[in-house]
Amino acid sequence: MEKLFNTIFTLGHLFAALSLVALSLIIMGWSVYDVITSITSAAEFIPILLHYVSAIIIAAAIIDVAQYMMEEEVFLNKELRDPEEARKTITKIIVIITIAVSIEGLVFIFKAGIQDLTLLMYPALLIVAAAILIVALGVYQKLSLSVEKRVEKENA
Repeated sequence: MEKLFNTIFTLGHLFAALSLVALSLIIMGWSVYDVITSITSAAEFIPILLHYVSAIIIAAAIIDVAQYMMEEEVFLNKELRDPEEARKTITKIIVIITIAVSIEGLVFIFKAGIQDLTLLMYPALLIVAAAILIVALGVYQKLSLSVEKRVEKENA
């Protein structure tokens, strides 16, 4: 019975990951198409371009999540059994989120610079959030390494 459920969950993760990749590729393709078709309208081209850069960044982050899903849940089909594995998994997820938030913040800074400088607060907060994520990841890495060393000593 356990094997049946594991197979069902693995297939579910496979379907979810493939769906995410397909949707991300559609977003990217649609974005490129819209940018190409809007080249003739010079006045609106830059805002449109920045809008679709944001969409492609989000799509790329979604592909990273799908890749993680495939690696961890489909190919390896493993649970988090030890602290080192948990640290590596959480690090991957936080790095994906941090990169997406950072790039999105930069894109919004350019948008605000073009539209209205009073809009800079939101992108600045995104950049600050990305910095906080990096610091939090560093703290987590330091704390989890001490736990890993303690577990290694107990198992030795």
